[in-house]
Amino acid sequence: MRVDSWIWSVRLTKTRALAAAACRAGHVRVNGERVKPAQALRPGDEVRVREEGYERVVVVQKLIRKRVGATVAADCLIDNSPPRPPRELVATAGERDRGAGRPTKRERRDLDQLRGH
Repeated sequence: MRVDSWIWSVRLTKTRALAAAACRAGHVRVNGERVKPAQALRPGDEVRVREEGYERVVVVQKLIRKRVGATVAADCLIDNSPPRPPRELVATAGERDRGAGRPTKRERRDLDQLRGH
């Protein structure tokens, strides 16, 4: 079973194309190693999917080929993810007043630093 297909089937990503893109970008790891979208997956493998500053850690229990409902998808994996940080602690991008024009060079640097670039 392909990694991208399984990630999509158990609802870790919205589309299979997004799952494949995450694999190509290095946001998906199986048993600690970066994988390509067509990597074979087996029951017992640990899959880590990074998304927007948060990492989902799941263990494969069952392989399924088609996208299923959330209750059935929960039976196909064991979720070992740490709890999400509270929204107050998550850094938000700087907001500008409407009509304030383009950000200055200093503001762009601050935004890049905030985003981790």
